[in-house]
Amino acid sequence: MRRLTHITSVAQTEPQLQHGAVGQSHRHESAAKQSSGEAQFIDDHPMPRGALHAAVVVSEIAKGIISQIDISAVEAAEGVVQVLTFDDIPGETDIGPILKGDPLLSDGSIHYHGQPIALVLARTHRQAWQAAKLAHIDYQAQAAITGADHARHQPHLLPSRRFTATEMPHDAPVYTIDGSLQIGGQEHFYLEGQISLAERTEDGGIFVRSSSQHPTEVQTLVAEVLNLPFHLVTVDMRRMGGGFGGKESQAAQWACLAALGAFHTGKAVKLRLPRSVDMSITGKRHPFYSHYQLTADKDGQLLSANIELNGLCGHSADLSGAIVDRAMFHSDNAYCLGNAHIVGNRLKTDTVSHTAYRGFGGPQGMITIEKAMQALSIHTGLDALELRRKNLYRQGRNTTPYAMEVEQTETIKTVMDQLAVSAEYAKRRQHIEKWNRDNPVLKKGLALTPVKFGISFTATHLNQAGALIHIYTDGSVQVSHGGTEMGQGLHTKIQQIVAQTLSIPIEKVLVTSTRTDKVPNSSPTAASSGADLNGMAAHNAALILRERLLNFAKEHYLTEAVEITHGKVQIGDTQLDWGELVQQAYLARVSLSSSGFYKTPKIWFDMEKSVGRPFFYFSIGASCSEVTIDTLTGEMRLERVDILHDVGNSLNPAIDIGQIEGAFIQGAGWLTTEELVWNEQGVLLSNSPMNYKIPTIGDYPQEMHIALYDKANPEHSIYRSKAVGEPPFMHGISVWCAIYDAIASISNHQIEPTLHAPATGEQILNACEAQRAALQNQLDAATVSDVDAHLDRKTQEVQDA
Repeated sequence: MRRLTHITSVAQTEPQLQHGAVGQSHRHESAAKQSSGEAQFIDDHPMPRGALHAAVVVSEIAKGIISQIDISAVEAAEGVVQVLTFDDIPGETDIGPILKGDPLLSDGSIHYHGQPIALVLARTHRQAWQAAKLAHIDYQAQAAITGADHARHQPHLLPSRRFTATEMPHDAPVYTIDGSLQIGGQEHFYLEGQISLAERTEDGGIFVRSSSQHPTEVQTLVAEVLNLPFHLVTVDMRRMGGGFGGKESQAAQWACLAALGAFHTGKAVKLRLPRSVDMSITGKRHPFYSHYQLTADKDGQLLSANIELNGLCGHSADLSGAIVDRAMFHSDNAYCLGNAHIVGNRLKTDTVSHTAYRGFGGPQGMITIEKAMQALSIHTGLDALELRRKNLYRQGRNTTPYAMEVEQTETIKTVMDQLAVSAEYAKRRQHIEKWNRDNPVLKKGLALTPVKFGISFTATHLNQAGALIHIYTDGSVQVSHGGTEMGQGLHTKIQQIVAQTLSIPIEKVLVTSTRTDKVPNSSPTAASSGADLNGMAAHNAALILRERLLNFAKEHYLTEAVEITHGKVQIGDTQLDWGELVQQAYLARVSLSSSGFYKTPKIWFDMEKSVGRPFFYFSIGASCSEVTIDTLTGEMRLERVDILHDVGNSLNPAIDIGQIEGAFIQGAGWLTTEELVWNEQGVLLSNSPMNYKIPTIGDYPQEMHIALYDKANPEHSIYRSKAVGEPPFMHGISVWCAIYDAIASISNHQIEPTLHAPATGEQILNACEAQRAALQNQLDAATVSDVDAHLDRKTQEVQDA
C-alpha cells in the first residue's frame, strides 16, 4: 500500500504570530462550497432568458490566406441566429495585450491552425459548435514553421536582449563545457476551460462574467472592440477553476467575442470552449531551445557563463517579451556565474501564441543552468550537490548578471544545508552508488537543487493594487480587491489579513467577487504577487478604518486608553463588542468605508542598460528527489521527495503547503510526462487527455516530505510573508536532474547523458541507449589504443635488438 504523504506543517526558526487570524491554518474560504458542489463557476450561472451560445469557425491550416469563404450552410443550420465576421467588429480589431498581432477574428490572413475566423450564435451550445463545422473555406496555404531549427534562421518576433556581468580577471579555466537543452512547453489543463458570459446593460454597456486572471484587461479590450468608454463595461470574476497563467491575457479573446455577440443581438451570449478546442487554439508554456558554455577552475568554481535562451513564441508577441526576460533573470538560479553573458531571443513560429504559465519563463531559465551544473559535475568528478554548494551566491559574490544584489545568501545556504541533513542526502548517495553497482537494469538517481525566484512583476508599473472595504452597522465587513481567486487561496489570505488588521474574528469578514466597478485599473493576478499586492492594499484600507474608529472612541470617551482585540473594544475599564463601537461610530456620522492602495517599493529596472532591482525580494527553497529508472524500457518511478521552502512568516501554513505540493507535482509533470507535439503542418496532435498526460496519483512520489522554512521576510511585505504561488514549481527540476543522474550512472558518471525535457519514457530509453553506445565506443577506443601501444612496444623492442 502506498504510504501517506508526510507533511511537516511548519519548521519554525522564528516565532510566528501567536494571536489573530494571520499565521493560522484556516481552511480555504470556498472549500465547503466546492466540495458540496455549491460553488458557482461561470457555467453554473443560470442563463438569462433568450440567451444564446457562441462557437467559432476555426482555420484548418496553420499559415496562409483565405481565398474564399462560404458560411451559408452555417447560417442555415438548426438554431443559428447570426454569424459574425471581422467586418462586424465596430471598434478595435486587434486585441494584442501589449503589442499588436492578435486579431480578434481573421482579417483574411491565417497565422496558426485553429485561428478563429467567424463567430456563430445559436440557441444551444451543441447547435453552435455543430454549425461552426459547416463553413466551407478555401485557402492558399503556405509552409508553416513550428520548430526552433527553422525559426532561429527567420526574423525574430522581438529584438534580442542581453545581460552582461564582468568580474575580476581570473586564471585560465581548467574545465570548459558546452551543451544544449530542448525544453518542451506545457498545456495549462485548468479544470474550468476558457469561458465568458456577456449581456447588454440598460445603459448601452456590457456586463461580462469572465474566467480571467486580469479583469481590467478584459474590461479594456471589450470596450475597445465595441468602441465604448471603459465605464460602460463591467467585468465580474468570483472564482476560476484554475488558471496557471493561461487566463492572464488569453481569456480576453473569448470575453470579447461573447461581448461582440451580445452587442449585435441584444441577447446574453455565453462562449465556452470544448476541451479539445481549448487545447488546440490557446497558448501554452513557451518551448525553449537553450545553449550554454561554462568554465570553472580546478575546484569547480564557475569563472564564466555564456547562455543563449531561445523562446518559441508562436505567431505573435502576447507576453513573450517579458517571459523571455524572466527566463534570463533566472538563468543564474542560486549561483554566481562569474563573467556572465546571457542572451534571450524571441523566435516566431506559425503556432498559437504562447503565453504566461506558472513561473513565467523562470523555469525554462532555471533548468538550463541546472542541466549545465549536472554536466559540469561529471567533468569535475564532484558530486553535483557539492558543486552546487561551491557556486551558491555568497558574500563578495552576490551580484546577479543584471546588477541586483542577492541579500539572503545565508538563507540560501542554510536551506540547502538543512535539507541535505533532513533528506539524509549523504547516506542515500552511498546507498544509491552501491545499488547502481549491483543492478545493471534498474538504476537510481538522486538530486538536490535550489530555487531562488524573484518576486515582483518585471514590468514595474504592474506592481500596484487597490482594495475597498465596507464595515456595516452590525459589525460585518465586506472586502473587494483587485486580485482574482483561482483556487490558490488568495481570498482566504485577504480575509485573514483584514481580520488581523481590524482585530476581529475572521468569520466577520467576507471577500466578494473581483469587479472592475469596485476596484479599477487592477493588475493581473500573476507573478506570485496576489497576496503581496492585494493583501497590503487591503491591509492599508483596514488600517485607515481601524484608526478612524480608534480616534472616534478616544474623542467620544475622552480617553487615550482604547484598544481593539479579538472583536472586543477595551475603553479604560469598559468593554464593548466590536459591533457596538461600529454602531456608535455610524450614529456619530463616521465613515465606515475606505479604499486602500499599495505600490511595491525599491524596485526599478533600466531596460536599455539591463541593470536594476527588478524584484522586491527572492523566494528561496530546495528540493531533493530520488528516482528509479528501468534502462530497458525507460519507465521511471519517483521514490521520494523532500522539500524545504521559504515562505517568510506564513500567512496560512495549510494553504502554503498545498501550493508547494501542487506546484511541485505540476513542475514534475512538465519535465517528465507532459509532451506537446505538433506535426509539420502546424497541427497540435496532443490535443486531449487521451494523448497528453498530466501527472496522476500513480506519478505521485512514494514518499513525500514538505517543510516550511519559516523565517520573517527581511523586506516589509504583508506581515513579513513571502509569495508562494510560482516558486515551488521549480522544485520539479530536481526530478529531472535525478533522472539525469540515474542515466549517468550507466557510465559510472563518466559520460554526459543526452537528455532533454520532458524526460518521457521514450526520452529516458533513448538516453540510456546513447549512454551505453558512448560507453562502448569509449571501451572500443581504449582497446584499439591498448593494441597500438602493444605494437609500438614490440616495434621498439625489435629496433633495440
